[in-house]
Amino acid sequence: MNRKEYEAYRAFLKQEILAELDCGQDFSDEQVRQIIDEKLRSPGCAGRLDVAARRALGKELFSSIRGMDVLQEILADKNVTEIMVNGPDQIFLEKDGRLSAYGGRFESAGRLMDVIQQIAAGCNRVVNEASPILDARLSDGSRVNVVLKPVALNGPIMTIRRFPEEGMTLEKLVQLGSLNQECREFLELLVKSRYNIFISGGTGSGKTTFLNALSQAIPQEERIITIEDSAELQLKYAKNLVSLETRNVNMEGCTPVTIRDLIRTSLRMRPSRVIIGEIRGAEICELLTAYNSGHAGSMSTGHGNSAQDMLLRMETMLLMGMDIPLSAIRRQIASGIDILIHLGRLRDKTRKVLEIVEIRGFSEGEILTNTLYAFEEDADSTRERVSGRLVKKGELEHVEKLEAAGYGREF
Repeated sequence: MNRKEYEAYRAFLKQEILAELDCGQDFSDEQVRQIIDEKLRSPGCAGRLDVAARRALGKELFSSIRGMDVLQEILADKNVTEIMVNGPDQIFLEKDGRLSAYGGRFESAGRLMDVIQQIAAGCNRVVNEASPILDARLSDGSRVNVVLKPVALNGPIMTIRRFPEEGMTLEKLVQLGSLNQECREFLELLVKSRYNIFISGGTGSGKTTFLNALSQAIPQEERIITIEDSAELQLKYAKNLVSLETRNVNMEGCTPVTIRDLIRTSLRMRPSRVIIGEIRGAEICELLTAYNSGHAGSMSTGHGNSAQDMLLRMETMLLMGMDIPLSAIRRQIASGIDILIHLGRLRDKTRKVLEIVEIRGFSEGEILTNTLYAFEEDADSTRERVSGRLVKKGELEHVEKLEAAGYGREF
């Protein structure tokens, strides 16, 4: 049986199984598997396919009917970190830092839409031509972005960002070479001492992963409130944790709930710290309000090309939400943020901490910074492999929070 005949036979069996399931009765996954097994054990199927082929076909049929279809096999591979679906016929994946094409495909655009609607329903969200963009998540915490026609000309487009099941720790980041032991101990002290920290970096630089790892230094007895567009943070160690997620407007007329709304309401929930997954716009006004109103030790992330570029982007975002002079905006940033950590994904696909910068204050209309650590390549670097280390560039000037926490100058 060639590939074309195999696909036609699989489609035939799937239609037979769906017809049997379409009887107004709810079937469990185990019952669906039994129906599939009965079909595969029939004389007609046994005469066409050997045992191994029937076993593989059974997995495909179940994934197509109850799972994520062709993506089910990819999702089972823990080494796959990103899945990119460009319509039903093109699937790409990132594995071990490398992009490659995947041989499988959806049987039709309709089947791909079925999977997308299944994901949306699981998050109580809506995606259609009237609302063609969706941010959602899978049950394992993977982040999902969907863009449909007419916005995506070759849609439906779906991108799935996956995160390690065990969660990343600062210790593991040291083992991977993303930072060194000295920086790890320094950052842990800053978190415990309640410095306000902002993490910047480009797409895929590991901002959320780093935020997860860094937040594990927060004492377990503190009350943490996380705020995200779609929940990705996995603070499994936290005992007193509240996770908040935005809500988009839907066809039923539900009122949308934005990041700005959630930040405002979180301040009434007696948080010890507020952790915001990502800042993209005017919600930075509320973020700085939290930073400057007694909620020290809060953290967030944002897109930027460098630490200095992130500060410029913050100014732009604040101008979107506040009609005040630029000098006042810069003063707000300098007052609210203590430490800025910049991450990068280098040419060899490794992710590293590139800068750790202290915000010293505000003077003569400018934000003053102090570079504490910077990544420098060494002579062993090549085009294919980056070699280097974080080099200490300066001393922390504002040590008041360290001393208030009882750590003195232990860095």
